[in-house]
Formats: sequence, C-alpha cells, structure tokens
Amino acid sequence: MNKKNIFVAVTNDVSTDYRVHKVSNYLVDKGYSVTVYGRVLPNTIPVSRAYTILRKKHWFNHNFLFYAEFNIRLFFTLLFKKIDIILANDLDTLPACFFASRIKKITLVYDSHELFSEGPELQGRKFVQSFWRKLEDYFLPKIKNSYTVSHSIVSFYHTKYKNNMGLVRNIPLKQDVLETEEVCFPTQRKTILYQGVLNPGRGLKPMIKALHLLENFDLIIIGYGKVEQTLKQFVAEEKMQHRVHFLGRISREKLFNYTKKATLGMVLEEPLGLSFTYALPNKLFDYIHAELPIIAGNLPEVVRIVKNYKVGVVVEDYTPKSIAKAVIELESNKQLLAQIKENQQKAKEILCWEKEQLKLAQFF
Repeated sequence: MNKKNIFVAVTNDVSTDYRVHKVSNYLVDKGYSVTVYGRVLPNTIPVSRAYTILRKKHWFNHNFLFYAEFNIRLFFTLLFKKIDIILANDLDTLPACFFASRIKKITLVYDSHELFSEGPELQGRKFVQSFWRKLEDYFLPKIKNSYTVSHSIVSFYHTKYKNNMGLVRNIPLKQDVLETEEVCFPTQRKTILYQGVLNPGRGLKPMIKALHLLENFDLIIIGYGKVEQTLKQFVAEEKMQHRVHFLGRISREKLFNYTKKATLGMVLEEPLGLSFTYALPNKLFDYIHAELPIIAGNLPEVVRIVKNYKVGVVVEDYTPKSIAKAVIELESNKQLLAQIKENQQKAKEILCWEKEQLKLAQFF
C-alpha cells in the first residue's frame, strides 16, 4: 500500500522551525510521506531530517513582492506534485495552498502559529493590515481542518468565523534527539536569557535598560531577525556592550545546551497588537523544560501557564524598574527558586509534545 503524501508549506527556511519539525515527525511516524517546502535564506542552516526538505531561493525576500513570489512558486509546485494532503502553516502560505487544494480536490489542513493579521509589525499600517484581515475573512470560514497555538486565538477566531479551530500548543518534546556539547557564555555574571526571533515587541529594550539596575546579571540573546542591528545600536547607546551578548542563530538541535546554562529566562513579549497579547511563545515551555525560573510579561496566555504551574514571576509592567525589581526579588528568594525548580520538574512531564501531539490525530 502506497503511503499518503503530505505537503507542508512554510515561508521560513525550515531549519529552526521547531513546530513544523515536530508536526512533520509526527506525520512520518504515522506512516505518511512528508515533504516540507520552505525557502533558502542567507543564513540557512543545512539539516538532515526524517522527511524531505524542499527549499527555494527567491528573488525577493521582503514585503509584498516576497509574498507574491512565494505563493506563485508554491502554487505551481503544488499543482505538479503528487499530493494527498496539504498542510499550510500561517496565513502567508494559505492563498497558494487553498486554491491548489480546491483545484486538485484534496484535503487542506491549516496550522495558525499566531493571530497573523494582528501582528505587532502590522500595527499602524492600515492598508497592509486590512489586506491580511481580508485574506482571513475569505479563507478561514472555508477551512474545515484547522488548529492554532493558544486558547485566546481559538476563541478570537471562533467568535469571528465560527470555525471551531482546534488547539495544539507549541510545546517541546520531553525526549528529544539533541546534540550534546559543552558550551560557555561570554560572562562570569548570572545570565538572563532571551531566545527567539529578534522582532519588535519582544521586551528586549526594557530588559537592556533594566541591566543598569542589575549589577549581577548579563543578558544573553540567541536568535536573529529584523531588529538585530537596531538592538545592537541600542546596546551601544546604553553603553552595555560588555553586558549584552548576541550569540546569533543556533540550530534547534544544539539550542538546549545553551538554554539550560542560563540563570533566568525572559518571556516579556509586549501587548503590541492582539497577536502578541494572545501569544503563547514556545520559549516559555523551553525554559520550563530547562528548569529556568521565568520572568514573564503580563499577557493572559503566559500568565495562565506561569501561575497555574508556579514556574516564575510576572512583572507589574514593562518598565526597566519593574523588570529589575522582579529579577532581584526572584534572585534573592532561595525558597521560591527551589519551589519553582520542583514545580518545573512536574510541569514538564505534563507540558510535553509527546502528549500534545496526540491532538493532531483529529486533523490527519
């Protein structure tokens, strides 16, 4: 019996998208033949996976021209490949995936990694935001098989479209296959860790300013993104070059070596648009699995996890003074730190992909 072919589309370069990787491995384990379609970027990392990776180099990598080129290329790729199911990741892959699925009369599944049309980079850009909202208005009511990453986003979409989205959170594997190596941070101080995409609204500037009030801590930043150079310039303006350390892009297979080396983990996404307000960042779960006490922003989904499982503290607001206060109070409370570590050991047995992935069965 021939395996069914699932074609997975995503606009990034695949190598560091942990969610797409976990879902694809789940599908491989269930007996599907999986192809993941992404793109080649200047800093693309070569990877070897249990599924086929198809990456295209694009003429355009930003703004409208990129999305247009990506969807045109993706559409024609889909038309001429033998496919039984298409899995579209996020709204920016959906036009090509939707129309190809209709033409070929095959199943479309939609994985919404965020509340795309309400992202922070769209705030104040009325025309661009209106364009993405119209795409959601057109596509989402028509898709029968869809799921997303947080309760709040499920509720938002169901209120708007009555589309009964499922919930599959972006949680790490408890038993992951990782490369183990000894790593060192470029500092002797205690460390606060940020890992993830360097985009606006991640709470990094307030944290950098908070370092003026935190003599015992340096900030470690792992990742890349559109504000990387702006952040480095900001660090220079704050005269914090010796206290803020940019480690760049690290492959997912090696990342946990760095995560567990830190003292505290920061999840300080700011409520810049509903996408961030309703976000449930995967680094929150990464920190739990690494048993890092968490300094969290006051977002409903993040607060729900931090308070329910008692794995960190929530800042009063996003001012450097409040952030520094939360760090100092947490650092000085040895009893609380010990309790958080114990709570995280229990939480990671519950909050793991081995359990979360079982929800995917209803969509495939």
